[in-house]
Amino acid sequence: MKKLTIEPASPPAASEPCNGDLSAQFHRALSVLAGKWKGDILWQLVDRKRRFGELRQSIPGVTQHMLTTQLRDLEANGLVKRTVYPEVPPRVEYEMTPSARALKPVFDELYRWAQEHGFPTSAQGAAGKGGQPKPQSSDGGPEDQPRKADRRSQAR
Repeated sequence: MKKLTIEPASPPAASEPCNGDLSAQFHRALSVLAGKWKGDILWQLVDRKRRFGELRQSIPGVTQHMLTTQLRDLEANGLVKRTVYPEVPPRVEYEMTPSARALKPVFDELYRWAQEHGFPTSAQGAAGKGGQPKPQSSDGGPEDQPRKADRRSQAR
């Protein structure tokens, strides 16, 4: 019968960095970026400054409270700069700091990786599944109203 044990890996070469320090730095970087909405927020700020309302509209599903919390975390970690203008009503803009802007190649690479390995964008995913999903609610909203053409044919 053959021996089925796994041999231990060879020790790292002298030129390789110590695993503990490298691991700690990696986990610190992940903890700064971890959060359901932080990646979306940073992606929205890659091109330009945005106001709070713009960010909230451009990130579907995020609540005002969660957006505020995530922005504060990003600001505390030095990835987002918040500028308050002394106007009435006050105007607040958010932008990426230079250290966050250095993440743009990482975001671009993540996007490329997702495209290569079968993670389509939401627009491609909807198109691949027969187009736009049908609305779920039937609360008498615009989806349930007959179209003008339908109304004309009903009146005749």
